[in-house]
This record gives sequence, structure tokens and C-alpha cells, in this order.
Amino acid sequence: MAEQKKVRIIVERQDGPDKKPYNQEFEVDYRPGLNIVAALMEIQKNPVTVDGKTVAPVTWECNCLEKVCGACMMVINGKARQACCTLVDTLSQPIHLQPARTFPVIRDLLIDRSVMFESLKRIHGWVEVDGTWEVKDAPIQNPYTAQTAYEISHCMTCGCCLEACPNVGPQSDFIGPAPTVQAYLFNLHPLGKFDAPKRLNALMEKGGITSCGNSQNCVEACPKNIKLTTYLAQLNRDVNKQALRNIFNK
Repeated sequence: MAEQKKVRIIVERQDGPDKKPYNQEFEVDYRPGLNIVAALMEIQKNPVTVDGKTVAPVTWECNCLEKVCGACMMVINGKARQACCTLVDTLSQPIHLQPARTFPVIRDLLIDRSVMFESLKRIHGWVEVDGTWEVKDAPIQNPYTAQTAYEISHCMTCGCCLEACPNVGPQSDFIGPAPTVQAYLFNLHPLGKFDAPKRLNALMEKGGITSCGNSQNCVEACPKNIKLTTYLAQLNRDVNKQALRNIFNK
């Protein structure tokens, strides 16, 4: 009988937010189509290291398992990816799993992405609705920008672009590509456009569009292939126009 093929995985673990990280190595049985989430589930069922030590199960986050929710984002072999759609067959071994340290680590591979949602509040990432009225036909979406809006709306707030961006972290105050580009999405909305000056003025503040270094790492890392750098450039144009309006409307 042929020997069962194994997959070797090194997990960077951390027992709490203030604890020091350390590595543990595991082996799981290989099977065709095995992805990282499935491999972690195998480790969770039998958390025994390669040297035979039984340890606490690895903590991570997942939800949809089909690259829609963004919850399972982690650093896999040095690159921020979605664990649910990263196949073992595409990776060199041993496979290194690390938390995305752009964000606070809660435990092991589980991170706190609250900063992204706070940034969405900052750029007014919603459509303002005041009061109630009779439901009628929806406002017409501009057909020339509908495809752009549809593309940006695929953003799942996973954080890959923030993890890849050298301007996000303690070395900079940049809020990151994803929250910034969401401002562009809501400015395209038939009702959201009325609050465009509010969003553009927010992006003039500290940590806004001027903190983007145009490294273009974000567009390479985005699992949804959103043209982030294109929309960041267009936002930069719109912010400059708004700055001129502010000067002449005083």
C-alpha cells in the first residue's frame, strides 16, 4: 500500500494580543483540491504537532468558504490571501501561515479588522436617507459608471490590500486603499453623490488620499481584481477639484 502523502504546515501562533508569537509545525493528509481552510480544519480536529505534542487548536476565522466574505484572510507563504480559495497544490512546502499583522492580532491567525470599519465611518461610506416616503422606482444609475460601481462593490473588506500596502501601519497614518476607494463608489451612487463633498473633504484630512504612496501593491493583492490604483488616481483628481471649490466658495 502506497504511503499517504502529507502536507506540512507551519503556523505562527500567538496566545493573546499581548503575547509573543511562536511557530508550531503540523502535518495533515494530502487530498486533491485541499485548501488552507480545510487543512486548518484537519489540524483543529487533531491538534498534534509533528513532534507528537498535543496543543490547543489553532484559532482562525472563516465564514462563506467561497471568497465572498473576506473573513479568512491571512498571510500564506508571505502573501496576503483568502485561505478558502488557496489550494495546497499551488504552494511550496512547508506552508507558512501567519496573521496579517497590519491589524491587531487577537489570537493565532484571528485578527481585529475594526479599523477598516472605522475608516468607512470616516469617509461617510453609506447613502444618507432622511425620513420615509412612498416606495417608487429606484433612482437611475448612470450607465457610464455602472460597471465601475459594480466592480468596486465586490470589495469584501478582507484587508488584503491594507496588509500589502507599505503605507498602512505604524509608519504612516494612511487609512488604506479599500476604505478610500469606497468613497469613490458612494460618490457614484445616484443619491450618494449628494454627500460627495463631505467624503472628499474627509479624504483631505490626515491619513487621507495624500498618504497614498502609489506603490501599487494593493492592486496586485486584491482577490477581487479591483483596479484600486485607477480609482485612487481618479479620487485624487476629485479631491483636488473639491479643494479648489472650497477656496472659491468661501
